[in-house]
Amino acid sequence: MHKLILAAASVAALALVGPASAQAPIVIKFSHVVAPNTPKGLASEKFKELAEKYTGGKVKVEVYPNSQLYKDKEELEALQLGAVQMLAPSNAKFGPIGVKEFEVFDLPYILPDLKTLRKVTDGPLGTKLLNLLDAKGMTGLAYWDNGFKMMSANKRLVTPADYKGLKFRIQSSKVLEAQFRTLGAIPQVMAFSEVYQALQTGVVDGQENTWSNIYTQKMHEVQKHITVTNHGYIGYIVVVNKKFWDGIPADIKPQLDRAMKEATAYGNGQSAKENEDALAEIKKTGKSEIITLTPEQDAAMRKALEPVYQDVAKRVGQPLIDEFLKETRGATN
Repeated sequence: MHKLILAAASVAALALVGPASAQAPIVIKFSHVVAPNTPKGLASEKFKELAEKYTGGKVKVEVYPNSQLYKDKEELEALQLGAVQMLAPSNAKFGPIGVKEFEVFDLPYILPDLKTLRKVTDGPLGTKLLNLLDAKGMTGLAYWDNGFKMMSANKRLVTPADYKGLKFRIQSSKVLEAQFRTLGAIPQVMAFSEVYQALQTGVVDGQENTWSNIYTQKMHEVQKHITVTNHGYIGYIVVVNKKFWDGIPADIKPQLDRAMKEATAYGNGQSAKENEDALAEIKKTGKSEIITLTPEQDAAMRKALEPVYQDVAKRVGQPLIDEFLKETRGATN
């Protein structure tokens, strides 16, 4: 696969000669791994629409959903090599390439609601984190929401003990590994595009995801129970190849910035609605039991996952966690 990405990067490099020509539009290949009708899919299409409109056709955006170009494990390598210009990977994807600070977003129950999330992403802390990506050959442009995660399995998940021994699909994240191991479960890293089949065939017993992802990927058809936990957040960071972005002509860059800002507002506005609609559709099918925890059961889950914070502090540093908690809770551990 590495050779294929290098070949694609060579072709992309030749295409970059285009901006110098008045005739050839600047092509931005925007790759992502989810369905077009998810919040990320809708936001990427909105960016395409606005970028082409505001630049008067000087920029052409090609959107490739559903892992058409690369699986999620390959995306960032392709971006760094220049084979694709723009991505919107989840926060968890940056830890494996050495920017482990973004793993703070994966801590269980660290973000109580979207209002608090905006405080982080729209503030100095959000900017500080995006700037860490420069050293990896990419520029961080925006934070896009997916929503809050639920737990699902073919077993009812009500108490922490219910997770023991079950195999859960996770994104590649040390935080998520620690989360499930703390519950006595067995985390298994797997590409998003492979989850449905893995659930269907019993390769894994359960997974965690937002309502919109569960519905669009039809996971509810192969999971008997979904527990409303809201324990974690899935968000994306829109990144662009830094060399490519720095080479965009000065008269075009502001129009792309405007398109990204408006697409971000649009996509984040759609996120809550998409998740609400997806939950309603899942309920209609009757294929999954939706379980709501009592306050006591919720408190037990939160307490059971507290050790994850100490584990993650060893990786990202307690000062960063404290800075995050100051924004999200007004206090530190």
